[in-house]
Amino acid sequence: MKIALISFSFAAALLTNNAAWASKDLASSKNCLGCHAVEKKVIGPSIKSIAEKYASADAAKVAELAKKVRNGGVGVWGAIPMSANPQVNEAESVTLVKWFLTGGK
Repeated sequence: MKIALISFSFAAALLTNNAAWASKDLASSKNCLGCHAVEKKVIGPSIKSIAEKYASADAAKVAELAKKVRNGGVGVWGAIPMSANPQVNEAESVTLVKWFLTGGK
């Protein structure tokens, strides 16, 4: 029983790490990292700043932010608009928002 529990815990840890890397890879492949860096403002705010601003985001806020990823937006972080990202589908945008909300971890 102990071996099965340890194996399950190890497998869960691996899946968690792969999900985080998959999100970073997804962010890279969808060009998010061209405008956002983890620690510093590039064109858009840092991923860390986004995570702090939306630390208490619920499912409705995640859906709203995911829609902004796809459709673009302006005004929340200043005058520079975020371009629409039609190459990002709905599921991908939710994954990206959730990853951003972890601070890029």
